[in-house]
Amino acid sequence: MSKERARRRAEREALAAREKAKAARRRGRREALRRLKPTLPRRRRTGTLLARRTRVERAGIAALTLVLVAAAWFLVDPLGLRLLLIALLVLALPAVVVIALGRRT
Repeated sequence: MSKERARRRAEREALAAREKAKAARRRGRREALRRLKPTLPRRRRTGTLLARRTRVERAGIAALTLVLVAAAWFLVDPLGLRLLLIALLVLALPAVVVIALGRRT
């Protein structure tokens, strides 16, 4: 029985050694390619609001804002209330955009 276990252990160790050698060769090739490739400076985001949203998202935000402003303008009669609703929309818009289109999920 112990000879059989020793034989199986030797087979496992030989297989592990082959896998380890294969991984080392793969790592060596990857490192060699990395050394040969020229490195480019990484692009960084500008940090502006426009860089954080796609063109479709920006168009959607603008369209929805215009629809809400038009609704407030045409559906509400008193001028003071119209202006108050539009000001509230402009103030709440950034928070709604961050909550609705946040990247952290």
